[in-house]
Amino acid sequence: MKKDIILAGVGGQGILTIASVIGAAAIEEGLNLKQAEVHGMSQRGGDVQSHLRISDQPIYSDLIPMGRCDVILSVEPMEALRYVPYLSEEGWIITNKTPFKNINNYPEEAALYAEAEKVKNHLLIDADAIAKELGSPRSMNIVILGAASFVLGLNYEGLKTTIAKVFGRKGEAVVNANIAALDAGRKIAADKVK
Repeated sequence: MKKDIILAGVGGQGILTIASVIGAAAIEEGLNLKQAEVHGMSQRGGDVQSHLRISDQPIYSDLIPMGRCDVILSVEPMEALRYVPYLSEEGWIITNKTPFKNINNYPEEAALYAEAEKVKNHLLIDADAIAKELGSPRSMNIVILGAASFVLGLNYEGLKTTIAKVFGRKGEAVVNANIAALDAGRKIAADKVK
């Protein structure tokens, strides 16, 4: 098993949380893990991306070569498109549809969606709306993680257990809200992929 994942978004949207859940779940499964430093501005509003490599074999580099990425998991549509050149022919782009308009000349949303839809395997989800509907708007990133869960190669129950550990110090209500967000994202993805 080998998965090369690029996480993309804007500072403050929960990319580091997604990385910690995926990484901890992979380690629990006994897999090897390498993560490149998060690049970009770590402050709210700056672009953020990270390479995450998981394998049952040794991993010698933390950077994903162009054309080799299995999944672009993004919480912002324009940020997802920045990394399409890294995507393999059979790779997936899974992104939130809701833009974070942090620049004056932000492209039209329809144009962004059209570009993402050019990728053979794509999934655009309004994760913000789903998270709000669940009563937990801050769990948008976990909705996206749930949508990507079917292509990550990780045990789904292991992801849930890891979420409970990562959010455990925040209390049972927060853990349950994030597990509900993970389940909602997975269900939406399953319905769209059929």
